[in-house]
Amino acid sequence: MHEALFYVAGDKQEVNCNLCNHRCRIKPGKRGICGVRENRDGILYSLVYGMLVAENGDPIEKKPLFHFLPGSLSYSISTVGCNFQCLHCQNYHISQFPHNNDGRITGTRRNPEDVVNGAEATGCRSNSYTYVEPTIFYEFARDCCVLAHQRGLKNVFVSNGYMTAEVARDLAPLLDGINIDIKGFSDQFYKKVCKARLQPVLDNVALLHELGVWVEVTTLLIPGLNDTDEELRQVARFIKGVDPAMPWHVTAFRPTYKMTDRPATPLATLEKARNIGLEEGLLYVYEGNIPGRGGENTFCPACKAEVISRFGFSISAMRLEHGRCAHCGQAINGVW
Repeated sequence: MHEALFYVAGDKQEVNCNLCNHRCRIKPGKRGICGVRENRDGILYSLVYGMLVAENGDPIEKKPLFHFLPGSLSYSISTVGCNFQCLHCQNYHISQFPHNNDGRITGTRRNPEDVVNGAEATGCRSNSYTYVEPTIFYEFARDCCVLAHQRGLKNVFVSNGYMTAEVARDLAPLLDGINIDIKGFSDQFYKKVCKARLQPVLDNVALLHELGVWVEVTTLLIPGLNDTDEELRQVARFIKGVDPAMPWHVTAFRPTYKMTDRPATPLATLEKARNIGLEEGLLYVYEGNIPGRGGENTFCPACKAEVISRFGFSISAMRLEHGRCAHCGQAINGVW
């Protein structure tokens, strides 16, 4: 066990966890919504510090981050647990593991040195905290972030964006890039599908961008739930209001977990969403989860030349010179 950060002791040994926007009030012997932070006699503990269930060298494009060290590998780690309960979670076997296994915690014990050594040994240029919401193992992720920066590696979160503003401000100096899901654009969707709220996510997209973190956004398009023209325009307009150069990934849903009653996302829906994003003034919109499409590639916003050619998570051609279009010299936004 490891004493948690961002909690306040209350009356009768209750604690208030301020790690994410659920702000759970936790009684002695109980856990928060994430299932991995427990109140023991008025002290909140992380039960997953260093308890890793995944350690992989992934293409950074898998996060997905398309404007952050393209073509590089990122050492990706995760524990069990999550502060969302998404009905369509593709990683439910680890995100919901404590809930589905009588509170049991599993994993292989690691320390930050192990993680950074693993990244270096596999030729990774960054560490990614991913697969479940990384905020729920914040204490371990934070310690890894500190050591990674000391050793010249960058840090990436793949996140649902539900951390509190206090945590976002603490994290930002240690974080280089983040992909945040905007899963839909209504509270109704968030409450029904994720057991959460929309506004904190939008607030954190804007806040982390303001704090200097490179931000990309993903929306998984679920037929009949979040794929209307109007909702897609709302997402695009929100992103543009923060920064029109913020990349937006519109990705294909496949039936899984508790949402097997929906069909997979048609290609036409991805194309529609990408066109809507571009019509609304976004500079970079990408189609995801169906490889081999032109919508995976990066185009110069000035001359429209194809500057990065992709197939799935692989890069087949890069036409950038010091972060600029090799054809016209236009700066391409990103971390190169």
